[in-house]
Amino acid sequence: MALGRGLAAAAFLLLLAVAASAAPDMSIISYNEEHGARGLERTEAEARAMYDLWLAEHGRAYNALGEHDRRFRVFWDNLRFVDAHNARAADHGYTLGMNKFADLTNDEFRAAYLGARLPARGDRVVGERYRHDGVEVLPDSVDWRNKGAVAPIKNQGQCGSCWAFSAVSTVESINKLVTGEMITLSEQELVECSTNGGNSGCNGGLMDSAFEFIIKNGGIDTEADYPYKAVDGQCDMNRKNAKVVSIDGYEDVPKNDEKSLQKAVAHQPVSVAIEAGGREFQLYKSGVFSGKCTTNLDHGVVAVGYGTENGKDFWIVRNSWGPKWGEDGYIRMERNIDATSGKCGIAMMASYPTKKGPNPPKPSPTPPTPPPPVAPENVCDENYSCSAGSTCCCAFGFRSVCLVWGCCPIQGATCCKDHASCCPPNYPVCNIRARTCSASKNSPLSVPALKRTLATLNTA
Repeated sequence: MALGRGLAAAAFLLLLAVAASAAPDMSIISYNEEHGARGLERTEAEARAMYDLWLAEHGRAYNALGEHDRRFRVFWDNLRFVDAHNARAADHGYTLGMNKFADLTNDEFRAAYLGARLPARGDRVVGERYRHDGVEVLPDSVDWRNKGAVAPIKNQGQCGSCWAFSAVSTVESINKLVTGEMITLSEQELVECSTNGGNSGCNGGLMDSAFEFIIKNGGIDTEADYPYKAVDGQCDMNRKNAKVVSIDGYEDVPKNDEKSLQKAVAHQPVSVAIEAGGREFQLYKSGVFSGKCTTNLDHGVVAVGYGTENGKDFWIVRNSWGPKWGEDGYIRMERNIDATSGKCGIAMMASYPTKKGPNPPKPSPTPPTPPPPVAPENVCDENYSCSAGSTCCCAFGFRSVCLVWGCCPIQGATCCKDHASCCPPNYPVCNIRARTCSASKNSPLSVPALKRTLATLNTA
């Protein structure tokens, strides 16, 4: 079916609808049904129409010259891959979709979201309470979400903190099961304060080491009081000492034993490690995942249940990539496969926190922090100065001498060469033409550049 002006107009109207209301489902299946697309025969015009819709839904803006088109080529390549897979979705048992990772190559996806490999650990504390004897009959299905024992899906961002999200989720769950109260807890506390042993903040860590920190610390603070930032930082000692929710200990599920893992999950959500770097995993949309993966563990998640669909056993796995990935933030993965390690290594490094009693007494209110001393002005030279917390940027100079100074409204900023804009320290690369800032030269992610103001002329 040829495209023509009618389809182009429909795509334009649909783009306006996206901008004016909630973004639509960008699964390939829904798009094909609505637009009569031909799957593997999709034209470049059709692909670009989808790309424009996808950009609007995800609010993507590219900073480098030619980056928009280069990202479209990556998007189109992923689109072909998704189309080819979904053409045989009934055979695979699961579908793929153009999710928020659709403009990334698989190498870029791995580097940004799976760059931190979970380290091996030899001193595992294997528990016996959930070891399956090969005879015990277990429930056919379990879903802890239906019992209010799983917190809403969270998003780790571009920080290798999956281990913290996995550990926190299981602590939230066991606390709910024991005390009856669902309290969402702080991953940022683990990122910033649990830096000994196997944990390195955004550079990766271990769920067991996170449990050990919570035990030794006497508890962990709430997400509301110690919110997530997706970056490493200095441990907030006041919040570290809050100790709102505690655990008694932790145990590891017997390795390479899916039946023991099933028994554990029948009693509580369990932290598990998997290999999540495959292209099918990157673009997963729905169904029981049976795609390619290895046992090179690189991602911490949570098994929150299990079941069977059309004769195929599966695990219900809670991810930390936000609710727009997979099945509202979850993935169902094959269960009871031939390999003892389980699908993608899910049975290799499973563990869970233990808890019997109440949480620590609520601490007395923390006295208000005294206001910080007034910082001195940022002196640019003997004639000009900027306010505290800003950066001096030259607005006009001659040779190596600055004659007029401007101020960037953030400390440690990069002064762009247009003498009018600047970039924050975590996005230091200026793109003057696009008026954006990026984290690195080839990064597809960017933020708007900041505007400078004129510095204050010293009159004293």
